[in-house]
Amino acid sequence: MDSPRFKMPGSGLRGQWVWLPVLGGVALLLAGYFTLPLEIFGPHRPALSWVVFLCALALLAALLLRQVRLVLAESDRGRPGVVIVLLICLSLVVFATAYLGLSRDGQFSGLDTRTDALYFTVVTLATIGYGDIHPSGQEARLVVVVQIAYNFVFLAAGASALTRRVRGRAATRIRSRGGQAHGGHSRPPGDDGPLSDPPARFRP
Repeated sequence: MDSPRFKMPGSGLRGQWVWLPVLGGVALLLAGYFTLPLEIFGPHRPALSWVVFLCALALLAALLLRQVRLVLAESDRGRPGVVIVLLICLSLVVFATAYLGLSRDGQFSGLDTRTDALYFTVVTLATIGYGDIHPSGQEARLVVVVQIAYNFVFLAAGASALTRRVRGRAATRIRSRGGQAHGGHSRPPGDDGPLSDPPARFRP
C-alpha cells in the first residue's frame, strides 16, 4: 500500500505566491523611481532636498528596526520578511535619488542618468567600487559615507533578521513535516524509542 503523501505547510499555491508582494513592490518602486518627477530635488532646492532625504532615512531606519524586533521576538504579526525586503529596496531608491540630485550640482563624475544613480547605489552597497562613477564634491562624499554607515547598521541588521526569519520558517516546516509523516507524533530530541506505546497484543 502506498504511503500517504504529506505536504509541507506553506506549500502549494500559498507557498508559491508568498513572495509575489515582494516582486510587485520592487516593480512599483522601480517604476516610481524612473517615472516620478525627481527634478524637484537638487541644488535649486537644497533645503527641501536635505530635509526629505534625512526624514526618509530616519523613517526607514525606524521601520527596519521595528521589523527586526518582530523577527527577534518570533512574533507572528505581519510579514517581516516581505517588509524587510521592500524597506531595503526603498532605501536604495532614496540614496539613488539623493545621488541624482547631487549630480545636477556637479558633485559626481560619470553620473548623468537615473540608471547611473541606481547603479552607483547598488555598487556602493556591494562595496565593489569600479571607479567609473565617483563622488567629486564634498556633499556627495558625505552622502556616500552616510550610505556606508547606513548599510553597516540598518541594512545589515535587516538582512540578518531576514536570514533568521527564513531559516526559522524552514526549520518549522521540516519539523512539521516530520511530525505529519509519523502520524502527528513528534519525537523529543535524543529519544530513539518508539513514538507511542505498542498495541496490547504486542506487549510481552
